[in-house]
Amino acid sequence: MNDPDESRSGDVRAAAREKARQLRASQNRRDRRNKALLSGGIVIGVIAVLAIVAVVIMGAIRPTVPGPKNMASDGVVVGSGLKVKTTPALAADAKPIASKPDPNGSSVDIRIYADYLCKLCGDFQRTNLKQLQPLVKDGAVTVEMHPVAIYTSHSAGTRYSLRAANAAACVANYSPRSFWAFNQSLFENQPADGGPGLTDAQLKKLAAAAGASPSDIDSCVDDGRFKTWVGSASDRALSGPIPNSRVNKMTNALLVLVNGKQYTGSLTNADDFKAFILQAQGDEYSSTSTPTPSPSAGS
Repeated sequence: MNDPDESRSGDVRAAAREKARQLRASQNRRDRRNKALLSGGIVIGVIAVLAIVAVVIMGAIRPTVPGPKNMASDGVVVGSGLKVKTTPALAADAKPIASKPDPNGSSVDIRIYADYLCKLCGDFQRTNLKQLQPLVKDGAVTVEMHPVAIYTSHSAGTRYSLRAANAAACVANYSPRSFWAFNQSLFENQPADGGPGLTDAQLKKLAAAAGASPSDIDSCVDDGRFKTWVGSASDRALSGPIPNSRVNKMTNALLVLVNGKQYTGSLTNADDFKAFILQAQGDEYSSTSTPTPSPSAGS
């Protein structure tokens, strides 16, 4: 006859063993699940890091696009009658073709590299463009404008310098006769450094007011057609050399050259710059035997 107490004891031990088995199985399942989640998390993390790296690399590698027409030198050459010198669009990755000063010295060669958000650039242009305009019209002066985007990170994330320079390239490409007026209006309506800058809609409105064709300009501004080119042209100006100049490269957001010599005078005194123009042309006279017309001090 079996002892009831021994039977009960055996049942308890069996139940305990089963309970232990269930606990081990449950723990094993949790371990496998946690391992899978950890592995999946690592994989997801690696994928996320790789995605970020890919974005950075793609952002650093600019896609090659053709440059704008009438800017083969990376600048817009404005001469007699405020007419823009026409040049074809350069193929992607083509080197710019430096414009050549008048070999006869009949006009003063002025080259302006400027960022549309740079306050010093604005001071210089607002002070001097009005007095330069009649001299350019008469053929006494040739002005080559080089829009650059150096202050792109100074506009609360809107990349205004880049957008404005792209808009200028759009006008040079599609409505070159409007370039002088559009360039001037960008400085007359210059936003503050550190703010969001003008919107694309405002840039398009200024272009239309300058006489540019909205049907061409609007889409060019909207899709940032020449942003990549602007970045490349800005890099070239910053790395140098600066053609037809004694200056090696740009060191800030404004560079003004008169017959190859850098202007370092007042940016808010028109008389100072006019005197520099006359001096530069006087230096040109000293190297030639035939005098040429000059912009008069009273112009």
